[in-house]
Amino acid sequence: MSVHFKVVIPARYGSTRLPGKPLLNIAGKPMIAHVCERAKEADADEIIVATDDVRIFQAVSDLGFKAVITRADHQSGTERIAEVAQLCGWANDDIIVNLQGDEPLIPSAYIRDVAEVLAGQQQAGIATLAARITNPDEIFSSSAVKVVLNKAGYALYFSRAPIPWDRDTFGLPGVEPSEKLPYLRHIGMYAYTVDFLNRYCQWEASMLESVESLEQLRILWHGEAIRVAIVDKTPAAGVDTEEDLKRVEQILSSVH
Repeated sequence: MSVHFKVVIPARYGSTRLPGKPLLNIAGKPMIAHVCERAKEADADEIIVATDDVRIFQAVSDLGFKAVITRADHQSGTERIAEVAQLCGWANDDIIVNLQGDEPLIPSAYIRDVAEVLAGQQQAGIATLAARITNPDEIFSSSAVKVVLNKAGYALYFSRAPIPWDRDTFGLPGVEPSEKLPYLRHIGMYAYTVDFLNRYCQWEASMLESVESLEQLRILWHGEAIRVAIVDKTPAAGVDTEEDLKRVEQILSSVH
């Protein structure tokens, strides 16, 4: 399937754990360079780094990629991407993939996958990814966001809790989660239409997203559909701590 899409990479300089995170050196180049390269490998029509910091803007420009300065008061990366779409004058039906600036290990195929699944249906203005959970510990981990789908592949709910809950086995000593149930871990990559982004920015926050600390629940709260594509496996984690940085450095150094 041939699909045209753009990639916007939100990249903030401020980070509690790793200040200046997008500019940290990994395998001889700033982390944001690796993320831009993943987008380029996915054959995106256009790649833009959205930042509120001139240092990131300059570094991205020096690498030969495009960056734009956005407002500093956005509450989420989604709002920052909506501003980019407005600044660039993109059409309502243009597809934009939100690629996080701290995910240098994301498979480029997944970037294209999420754009293709959005383009291949008519019911939703947003699509995302999920992978089957193979480690039972993930089902009970609050850091692993679970998603339950309907039979057509659209999200019913996202939660940090174990869903669906197996009434007959969960909590019993020595009982492993049933293989009959398709436990899915959400992968936080999204594709949106510009029209969807414009609607999203007008919605108020929901109680559910506040309780679970999951932004995507605002979308379900307001009655919008989210298409979910199942991919082979959860990608390697991005960079959030010094330990993550060392792990990613080791991986990327070994392939360059």
